[in-house]
Amino acid sequence: MGSTSYHDDYEHQGSSRFQQAEVNLASLESLDKKDKTFNWFMVRTILTSGAGFFTDSYDVFIINLVTPMLGYVYYASNNNKLPADVEGIVKGMASVGTLIGQLLFGFLGDILGRKIYGFELLIIIVGTINCATASSAVRGVSAIGFLGCWRLILGIGIGGDYPMSATITSEWSSTGKRGMMMALIFSMQGIGTLAAAIVTIILLAIFKEAIIADVMNLDYVWRLCIGLGAVPAVATVYLRFTMPESPRYALNVKHDIEEAAAAAAVKGEQLQEAHVAAERERTVHGEEKKRDHWAEFRAYFSQWKHLKVLLGTSLSWFLLDIAFYGLGLNNSAVLSAIGFANKSTPFESLWWNAIGQVIITVLGSVPGYYITVFTVEKLGRRWIQLQGFAVTTVIFAILAGCYNLLIENSMPAFIFLFTLAQLFQNFGANATTFIIPGEVFPTKVRASAHGISAASGKAGAIIASFAFNVLVETGDTKPGQHAFLPQTLGIFSAVMFLGFVVTFFWVPESKGKDLSEFEEGYMPNDQNTIELDASNSFSKAQVDSGSSSSSNDQNRGFTEAVAAGDLSKHY
Repeated sequence: MGSTSYHDDYEHQGSSRFQQAEVNLASLESLDKKDKTFNWFMVRTILTSGAGFFTDSYDVFIINLVTPMLGYVYYASNNNKLPADVEGIVKGMASVGTLIGQLLFGFLGDILGRKIYGFELLIIIVGTINCATASSAVRGVSAIGFLGCWRLILGIGIGGDYPMSATITSEWSSTGKRGMMMALIFSMQGIGTLAAAIVTIILLAIFKEAIIADVMNLDYVWRLCIGLGAVPAVATVYLRFTMPESPRYALNVKHDIEEAAAAAAVKGEQLQEAHVAAERERTVHGEEKKRDHWAEFRAYFSQWKHLKVLLGTSLSWFLLDIAFYGLGLNNSAVLSAIGFANKSTPFESLWWNAIGQVIITVLGSVPGYYITVFTVEKLGRRWIQLQGFAVTTVIFAILAGCYNLLIENSMPAFIFLFTLAQLFQNFGANATTFIIPGEVFPTKVRASAHGISAASGKAGAIIASFAFNVLVETGDTKPGQHAFLPQTLGIFSAVMFLGFVVTFFWVPESKGKDLSEFEEGYMPNDQNTIELDASNSFSKAQVDSGSSSSSNDQNRGFTEAVAAGDLSKHY
């Protein structure tokens, strides 16, 4: 009698688990609908995440326009130029902080949930304000030293934005719009760079007479240039803190069906009511287990098929950022080296430097971002990344090999090729290295994997920040000559070629794929149905025949794996 009761209970629990597993699959599919319609929540997501990336880009690239001002204010004795090591610290500390933030918030996003979104923006606000107000101690650290320290803090906030914005946007988007949504948010990086140049031009125009009268008035200008970067962050912070938990994280990781249903309702979707009952029963029977994120992370990436994807996304981003930030943070040096911004007065030099930034951004960077936005769902992420690496390999090789010829005979041709390189970096790997890691990993490690990939890219940016100024000045006979710039461009060409190779072998295509396809143990819908039905029948047959406890234990393990969505141990 007791045995019969046990078998009945076991059969009931097994059946309910299979029902829950089937509903779980259907519920996740509702989040992956391939529709291409926009709704208000998509617009809100774009505004919330996009404003953050606008701020990030503004804060990162404004330093490219500010460093020449710092030279006039603090280093008149060095031909109005920051020493190479000091310039490397001022530019590079934000990248160091960004690397820390990407790793920190990536792992926290998987451990604590996507609801931590917003804290990184608070760090950005604090860091930006303190950068703008950095001043010297009577004895001790200089204003430049404090500026470097606060840019480190600023960078931590900027770094946190990468994995959080990518993961949240990916998980809130339908399959048919996911790549475009992520590209659209990342494109705000180009708008932020453009805004930095325009703000600088406006402030220079306002302070023109004061600067001409006394160059030390640039102290007001550089502080305002940096400080205004806090405005969009302050305007966005409320929206971030009121973003609901990602329905996919609530469903796949927290197993909180009610939170997932509430979040899906915000998006304009519904989860099946049957799943609510199944999840409640699961909780009543004590089937919830405490997560060990580190164990999950190690187990997933201990498999080469998963590890090679992480290596692919990380190395391609690392190689891309060596060239992207090597030039992006040093456009002023390039414009000065080719004579575009070498003018007779400080005001004219700064003015034409900012104008040059606008030209490069408007003709190169911004179009590149938006070509990606409109083609990423048609051409695919991998194809765009491959062609971007290939084209920039060729362009940097031409610029390196024909540098002196172009500078002496055709300055417009040099600027055109340099701008074209910026276009194909953004209609290329700069956008896709952000998109792909947000798609090709399962929910439980998605933010962590994106954080690692982004941090690898930032390691490349750090190398570029600290090495570029030292490298290009090799062989200089006077400050600001940049004699080694042609060879540096040749190095960038080789680095882009390596990026092409890594992408070709290790980076997968994610266009048109549901995020469910990247979950562990995923099987196509028809196969899931067959396996569930077959296994359920097998379970009933075993119970009815009173088979051995070891067989029951094996089947129980299979049942629990299906209910949890993890079939990898059985197939």
